[in-house]
Amino acid sequence: MTIQFQREGLTPAEQSVVSDGFESHSADQGAPAYQKTRIKWVSRDEQGRIQAVLAADNLWDWIYIDELWVSLQVRGQGLGRALMVLAEDYAAAEGLQGLWLWTQSWQAEGFYTRLGYEEFTRFDNFPAGHSRIGFRKTLT
Repeated sequence: MTIQFQREGLTPAEQSVVSDGFESHSADQGAPAYQKTRIKWVSRDEQGRIQAVLAADNLWDWIYIDELWVSLQVRGQGLGRALMVLAEDYAAAEGLQGLWLWTQSWQAEGFYTRLGYEEFTRFDNFPAGHSRIGFRKTLT
């Protein structure tokens, strides 16, 4: 047996082996099927330029908010909050358990707290002098 180190991602063939292995093991353990659906909300101005985006994954009974971005030109006008409310409304309408996300300590920690999200984990010094913070909001 050999082990190689490479500075690159998995090839499609390698990823297929790994994914198949995870699926087989999960099935053997009686885990629910892994069915992830990518969803998004996009706000555009009158010229069609993107002003804000919330991109997420619907996986099992939760929404994972992968990206929430609001253009500097429209920040502070409630657009980020509006996108989060739309995602929460979607999750509630779908009967999901809740929403969760990661943020960095220099980004939007206070924003998510004000929206009722609770911190469930924190990795200090990631990167040095900062933290990576996990937030969640349970709906049911």
